[in-house]
Order: sequence, then C-alpha cells, then structure tokens
Amino acid sequence: MTNLHPLRRTRILSFYPALAAAVLAALIVPPASSAPRQDAVPPVPRDLKIDDLFRIKDVGGAQVSPEGKWLAYSAGTMDLKEDKSETRIWMVPMAGGDPIPMTAKGSSASRPRWSPDGKSLAFLAARGESKTQVWLLDRNGGDSQQLTEVRQGVQSYDWSPDGRRLLLLIQDPAPEDLAAAKDEDQGVKPARPRTQPPWVIDRLQTKQDYTGYLDHRRTHLYVFDLSSKKLTQITSGDYDDAQPAWSPDGRFVVFSSNRDKEPDASVNTDLWLVASDNPDQGRTMVRLTTNSGEDAEPAWSPDGRSIVYVTMTSPELLWYGVRQLAVISPQGGSPRLLTARLDRNVSQPRFSPDGKSLFFILEDSGEQCLARIPSVGGEISRLIEGRRVVSAFEIGRDGTPVVVVSEPSCPAEAFALEKGQLRRLTRANEALMAEIRLGEFEKIRFKSQDGTPVEGFLCKPPAFRPELKYPTLLRIHGGPTMQFTYEFNFEAQLFAANGYLVVMVNPRGSSGYGQDFAKAIFADWGNKDSQDVLAGVDHAIALGFADPDRLGVGGWSYGGMMTNYVICRTTRFKGAISGAGGILWAGSYGHDQYQHDYIVELGEPWKNRETWDRVSSAFYNVDKIVTPTLVIGGEADWNVPVSNGENLYQALRQLGRTTQLVVYPGEHHGIGRPSYLKDLYERYLGWYDKYVKGEAPSGGKAGREEAK
Repeated sequence: MTNLHPLRRTRILSFYPALAAAVLAALIVPPASSAPRQDAVPPVPRDLKIDDLFRIKDVGGAQVSPEGKWLAYSAGTMDLKEDKSETRIWMVPMAGGDPIPMTAKGSSASRPRWSPDGKSLAFLAARGESKTQVWLLDRNGGDSQQLTEVRQGVQSYDWSPDGRRLLLLIQDPAPEDLAAAKDEDQGVKPARPRTQPPWVIDRLQTKQDYTGYLDHRRTHLYVFDLSSKKLTQITSGDYDDAQPAWSPDGRFVVFSSNRDKEPDASVNTDLWLVASDNPDQGRTMVRLTTNSGEDAEPAWSPDGRSIVYVTMTSPELLWYGVRQLAVISPQGGSPRLLTARLDRNVSQPRFSPDGKSLFFILEDSGEQCLARIPSVGGEISRLIEGRRVVSAFEIGRDGTPVVVVSEPSCPAEAFALEKGQLRRLTRANEALMAEIRLGEFEKIRFKSQDGTPVEGFLCKPPAFRPELKYPTLLRIHGGPTMQFTYEFNFEAQLFAANGYLVVMVNPRGSSGYGQDFAKAIFADWGNKDSQDVLAGVDHAIALGFADPDRLGVGGWSYGGMMTNYVICRTTRFKGAISGAGGILWAGSYGHDQYQHDYIVELGEPWKNRETWDRVSSAFYNVDKIVTPTLVIGGEADWNVPVSNGENLYQALRQLGRTTQLVVYPGEHHGIGRPSYLKDLYERYLGWYDKYVKGEAPSGGKAGREEAK
C-alpha cells in the first residue's frame, strides 16, 4: 500500500514493486552537445534488463512559474552502487530547451514551489544532521538559504498568495525533541539515551506502516512569517490535519481533518476553515462539511467564493466507494455534487484561472485522463485520454494545463496541453527508450465464469510471434481498489523481455469500472475476483498465445493474497510468487493497520467467525496447494505483516511442498532499497524460469538457492 497523507485511509494492500520503482526514478537529461550526430547509426534495440530499472527517470511534482516561462519539477533516482535514493530539483523552459539542475547531486530535495513573484523557488530538503526544512533558491542561481528551523522537521508547505508567509504541516515534537530543546536552552549538550524507551499505546489504532506504533503526536498547521521568522501554530488537538489550501486573499486556510470524538473509529474527514492569523491554535474554526465519509483535496475558486473538493458519500463501502466532485461555499451550507452520475473516481480538482471550469483526473477502464467540467455543473469533457495515464497536472495562469503523462512505451514525462495537443517539455527517458525494444501492450476484454464482462491487458514478448505459445504469467495487482492501466510497467516489460506473455486482469474489486464492480467482493475475497483472473488466463489460452502447460502466477499485497486464493483452488500453475499477501486474517486483527476496516467489512472476529474463516479459506485449504511457491515480505511491514507470509511458508513446509521464504530486513510494505529491488527481480525471474519454463535459472537467485 502506498502511504498518503495521515488522514486518507490508504487502500488495502495496494503496493506492488514496479509502481514503487517508477515513483523513485529521476530526471537527468544530457546537454544538447552530447546528442548523437544526425548521420550516426542508431543502436540495435535490445531487450530490457533488471539494471535498466536504475536508469529509468520519471518526472514529477511539476509547477509552472507565475509568468509562465519555466517549469520546475522534482525527480528522484535510485543509486544501486550507493544503495540509496535521491531526489533533485530541476527546471526547464516552457518554450523548450535543456533542463537546468537547481539542486546538487548528493543532496535530496523535493516539492519545488515558485514564490508568487516568480523570483524564487522553495523546496524541502534535509541536509547534514537536520531534519527536513524549507529552503529558498534564487531562480537565477546561487546558494540556497534555509528558511525554517523546526526541530522535528517540516512535512509540507505552501506559499501565501502575497508571498510573505508559508503554510507548514508539522508533526508534534517527540519527547526526545522536547528534551533536547530544553537542554539547549540551558546550555547543556543533549545526551542520547542508551536504551530506547518502551512504546506505550492507548489509541484504538495501534500501528501505521512506515511509522510503526502510534502515539498522540499529531500533524498540525503552522504559519511562518518570512520577515520576522515567527512560527505560529493555527490548529491543535488530538487530530491530524492535512491538505491545507490558502484562500485567494490569504485570510483563511481550508484543510481536511477527522475531528470525530474517536478519529481512529471512522474513515471520516471533513473540510474545516481556520483564520491564517488564528491566535488560539484552531480552537475557533468553522466546519464546512458534515458528510460521514471522506471529504478531501480542497481547492479555492479564484474569487474565493467556492471550494471544490473530493467526497465519498458511502463510508460503509470503505475503499470500494466511488469518489465524487463537489463544490461548497466557504460559509458552509449544502454542497453541490457535480459528478454524481459519473460512477467513476475523480481526484486532484482545480479551478481554471477564470473560475468557469474545473479540471480533475478521471479514472476509467485502465486509463486516467484529464477532464473538465463547468464549475456550475454540466457535461464532462475528456481532454487527454486514450492509451495514456495522467498522474498529475497543474494549470498555468494563462489556463494552459501542464500534465505528467505515462504511456506503455514511455515512463512519465511532462507535457503542455495546447489547443488539444500535447507538447513535450521533458525528454528524460528518450535516450534509454531508444536502446530498448519493448513488448506490445494490448487491452483485452472477456467474460468471467458467471458472464460478467472483465478487462485486462496483455504484455507480449518484444519478438512476439502469434503462431507460438508462450510461457505465461498471471500477475495480479494490489488494492483491491486499484487497476492495471496504460502506464509504463517495468515489471511486465521485464517479464516480457525474458520471454513471458504477461496477463494482467482488472477483476471485480478493481477501481475504474464503477462502484458496483468494486464492491462485488465486499466481505467475499477470493471468490469472484479469483474467477475473473482465471478467466483472463483462459482468454489468453483461447487466443492461442498462452501455453497452458507453462503457467505462473504472482502478485504483491492484494495481488499476493489473490495468489494464495488461486493456488489453493487450482493446480494448473507451475510456479507462484506470493508477495506481502494476507492469508490468516484473524491473526492480522490488532497486528496491522486495518482494525476499523475489518470491523466494517467483516464484523468482529469473535462474533462473525464464519466470515473471517471464509476470507481465510486459502489458509484452511493450504493442503490443496501443490504449486512451488516463493513467499516474500518486508520485515517492518505493518500494512500486511510478514507473519502472513510466515503462516503460508510454515504450512507449506510442514506439508513438504516446494517453497521458500524471503524477508527483506527493515523494509516496509514497499521494497525501496535499490539492492533489495534488484534482488527481488532476480528472484522473480529465477523462480519462474525454474518452475514455469522448466529451465535452469540463468540469472535469478531464487531457483539456484532453492535447488541447493
């Protein structure tokens, strides 16, 4: 699962390594002088390799300068040799040209934001022993200046409209932070405790992945005055605040927060309004929404009379419910739902500069497109769609959208949308992609066992020949409320480059196909969704492309969980990889981060044992599994604790089945360390080569080690 802001309930079991790898890639574009000569012989395309993962560069965090001449963006890279990740800030002329590095290599920086006058660029960075702070850089160059000195660090920030203040998100200080501050005030050198104190928890929610055990330190809003360096806290309480946005006149801030009596007992978040010069730390606030589901991602209209946001009005459906677009007055009142009949998820709403339109991202049928709707409601226009995925966008002051777009043959790049056409601004991966021949990415449609229409994708080997039958991998996405899309998929292309046909199905439970399709698996995991993914394999066989005698299956998170269901109901797969998947759900209660969600969907385990046993059917039918199974997890995963993998491995080992358990030290639900990612993909290929292809593994670790 990917971590979102502290208030947004992340979708259950949603991480898979290929997506994390794309998020961690960076931008380095060679200068024009290094470009090949026009008459140079182009290199012969080669197949994708694991090490190409560390060369792929992905543009993100794009923002247009106020006068519209420059695009700033952040980009991270994974350094396999140093075994770490790094993020840098770049800018490129909107008219076209070479990118200019704004921060140095070796020092991570993120979230570039132009000052309202366009003369400066702020960003977040942690340098030396200091935690993350806000830094300022003159657009014309020179050394950056540190603006904030917050002991516990700054999570996020935004400029005030007049450029005189910053709005900061800061977590409450830890006891050791307070003790160190007291020692410094007294002129005493802070002493580091030899033994870590015990965790003492009295919250209903005990853990969060990437955080660990939870205390009552919360994230609140602060205003930082650039001239006086004064830091003023404007919200407080035993609640987390997130996604703040300045009003156009700078007098107010709207934000999202769950301020229920027991925030850990609901998925609710509401929009709240607080004065930006609030002297009482948020004890005087206005609650704008009263919906019992999520209200989030607020953005102001240019005239300050309206706030657009994303709402989910069916909290009883948890992540299966569809997110809609709504508008409300900053004075409160009844909101207007603008996309109630759309039955598709929306995100990242923004007003146009004239306030007449709303832009947003629309998720639909394996795509994410940029869409627009009149701010008073009406017909939705899809501005960018087709075989593309729009992951983020900004609207320039002249109304020109700048979008970050990925395609099956190209990792994410930034484009300007002008007169309905995309004009490319960055060419981060052009040289690398020119070296590589990729497999064809094709959408497929078929019917499941009960006649339900289902979609998915095939990724074919680069030298695909339709008359041949290929060893085939069924790869299952996380979520469950996610979808395979037309974005560049390193993992699928890697398998294809190694001779596999890759089947990727969007089964029931996936998003992008409406609320009824998503909620079809509510409290019924491993049933209809298993039927759907298996029907996708049958479809690939019927096409004549998939070899029914050489089939493999695998996935991460919910995909790992689905793998467990699939291999206990069929013996047709020759090899399986279960990554960070759940299997014995009663053992996860109180051990992971989904206590509220379990109660809503499954009921109390001591009252609804039949339901809990049903969704744990993979464990109680583990003796039916004969497929050689590689089990993988992260040691510090609190999303789907590795104990689930240990349950599966121990049972299979006790039964004498072919299996192996791999646990990555210190890793959470997403495997992020570069050397571990390389190891992970080597194990994938080794296991599948040995058991699906029936070959001695040439480069993969898993097959070699298991064979010893």
